[in-house]
Amino acid sequence: MSEPLDISKPEADSATGRARFVQVFLAQRARMEALVSRRVGCRATAADLVQELFLRFWRRPEVKVEALDTYLLRCAGNLAIDHLRSEGSRGRIVEGLPAVDQDSPSQAMEQALQVEHDLQRIEAALRALPERTRQIFLLNRIHGCTYGEIAKAMQLSQSAVEKHMMRALEACKASIAEPASAVRRPGSAR
Repeated sequence: MSEPLDISKPEADSATGRARFVQVFLAQRARMEALVSRRVGCRATAADLVQELFLRFWRRPEVKVEALDTYLLRCAGNLAIDHLRSEGSRGRIVEGLPAVDQDSPSQAMEQALQVEHDLQRIEAALRALPERTRQIFLLNRIHGCTYGEIAKAMQLSQSAVEKHMMRALEACKASIAEPASAVRRPGSAR
């Protein structure tokens, strides 16, 4: 087990911590880019996301973890999932918006707001799912992976993947079925 990395100490120790961070990051960079590339399907995007991960750690150097290499890989995977989620959200918003009818712009605006509220509810439901269930859902619905591919990649049975998907889909359906009053509207008091 490697010693914990603490780069929040005063200047001399901070320089050592930063040097250690850079060393571990560079050693893991290829693995992180490969992981992210498999998830997002684009090497250039993967390189950008791994660079973004580096900058996030560099800007807030108060990280203290036991196994930095493993932690970085996990963070890279989570960043890929976040990227897929945001890309999927943008696509669903554009696809879900109705064509603007010149005769009823207020009706079109109301429909657009309803789509936005439904999307917010679905995203909240997805965030509330266990990480593995959320990851399986995103790999299938956003990245387009089959259940078999997901099962192989995550070392699960296809039946387990199907059960996770059922849970995720039920959560999404339930979030839309909730009365609109149960969902906080943007700009409302918290």
